[in-house]
Amino acid sequence: MPKFSNITSWEQAELLMQPAFIRIIDHIRKQLETSSWRESYQDVQIWPQGTSEETKTRVLELREQLSTASPETADEIRELLTELPNPYPGYLLCLRWQDQEFSFDLWDLCYQVCFSNYSPLIADPANWEVEIDQTLIEADTGDVNWQQLDGKAGNLIAQIFASLPK
Repeated sequence: MPKFSNITSWEQAELLMQPAFIRIIDHIRKQLETSSWRESYQDVQIWPQGTSEETKTRVLELREQLSTASPETADEIRELLTELPNPYPGYLLCLRWQDQEFSFDLWDLCYQVCFSNYSPLIADPANWEVEIDQTLIEADTGDVNWQQLDGKAGNLIAQIFASLPK
C-alpha cells in the first residue's frame, strides 16, 4: 500500500484512484479488441511484504473461526486479528495467448498512473512515500484532469501490450 506524506495527498489519491481504475479497464478493453490476447480477472489477497506463511495461515484460521465463534470468543479473535498483518484485496489482470500467460496487479497500474514517483519495483513500498501526479488535478478547481488522466492511463496500457510477446 502506498504511504502518503500528508492528508492532502491522501485526499487527492482518493479523488484519482477510481477514475484511474475505470480508465485503465477501458484502455485494456480497447487494446484487447485488436489483440490475440484474452483476459480474465482474479480477486486476490495481497499480504504486507515480509508476512510469513505461518502468519498468513494463522490469520486465515482466525478468520474462519470468527464465522462460527460465540460473541465473547469473537471479540477475542478480533483483538488478535488487529495485532496481526491482514491482507488487502487485490485484482489481477491475467492475459493469455497460446501457452503464455502474464498477470498484472490492477492497483499497481493505478498507482503508476496516479503517482509521479511510483514503481512496482520498489523494494519496500510500505516505507516509500508516494507523490501525487499534480498534472492529473485541475489547478483552478481541484477536480480530475480527465484528459491528462486518460492519456496517462492509455499510454501505460499501450506500453504493456507493446511489451507482450508477438
